[in-house]
Amino acid sequence: MLIPSIVLVFIYSYLPLYGMIIAFQDYNPGLGFSSPWVGMENFEHVFRQPNFIRTIWNTLYMSFFKLIGGVVVPVIFALLLNEVGRTLMKRTFQTLVYIPNFLSWVIMAGIMVDILSAEGIVNSFLGLLGMEPISFLGNPSLFPWTMIISDIWKGFGFGTVVYLAALTSIDPGLYEAALIDGAKRWKQTIYITLPLLAPTIILMTVLALGNILNAGFDQIYNLYSPVVYETGDIIDTYVYRLGIQQAQYSVGAAVGFFKSIVSCILVILSYVLAYRVAGYRIF
Repeated sequence: MLIPSIVLVFIYSYLPLYGMIIAFQDYNPGLGFSSPWVGMENFEHVFRQPNFIRTIWNTLYMSFFKLIGGVVVPVIFALLLNEVGRTLMKRTFQTLVYIPNFLSWVIMAGIMVDILSAEGIVNSFLGLLGMEPISFLGNPSLFPWTMIISDIWKGFGFGTVVYLAALTSIDPGLYEAALIDGAKRWKQTIYITLPLLAPTIILMTVLALGNILNAGFDQIYNLYSPVVYETGDIIDTYVYRLGIQQAQYSVGAAVGFFKSIVSCILVILSYVLAYRVAGYRIF
């Protein structure tokens, strides 16, 4: 049963690795992989660009807060939802928060533009409070946080489902014993729920660390504009403009290769930290 998956991974994930050779060439589509070899010249060119250093900072900044919010918000919501006694109400809320996860950022971008426009529901509400309209997508200082909050809003439903599933595996006898000892709900959450939920939290965090340099290409590309390049441009959008729109394939491949190496190192470090800090093991 694993053979189809292995074949697909090999074709689409391993065979294309040979194409990374163009990061070390002055790539010409007419010559293909026979293009002149330039060694590390493309990497040196990229790291001399002030814009690239800025995109690294933007990527790490947004990814870090997306990672933190993507763990904290689902955990809190799952704990609150777990306290709802009525099954129908619990499943209704669970479904409602999970729906945005099924929508692509192409659709979500249109929704976000309508919601955050000058006449949108958010600015209309702010107007009722006597505030001036805010340009969430056109203000460089607000744009990163708009991306962070909207990404957490779209994705926390998936995390909520995962943590709710982990909560159902906790032995109810532990809560009964704690209740006999006089522990209220808050004490039960601190000393039973969170410690037993910790392995799942660590696993989700570790998996997210491997994508910390992504920062959400689909989201940023569909919502940003030249006005917010200073704070909204990330590595993926920078590579897209440089490698695809400007046809600098070798430079784009060099940036992508650099990103892959850093991501690989982060994944390894995250597993080491998870093992040493919380005793989490892959095998």
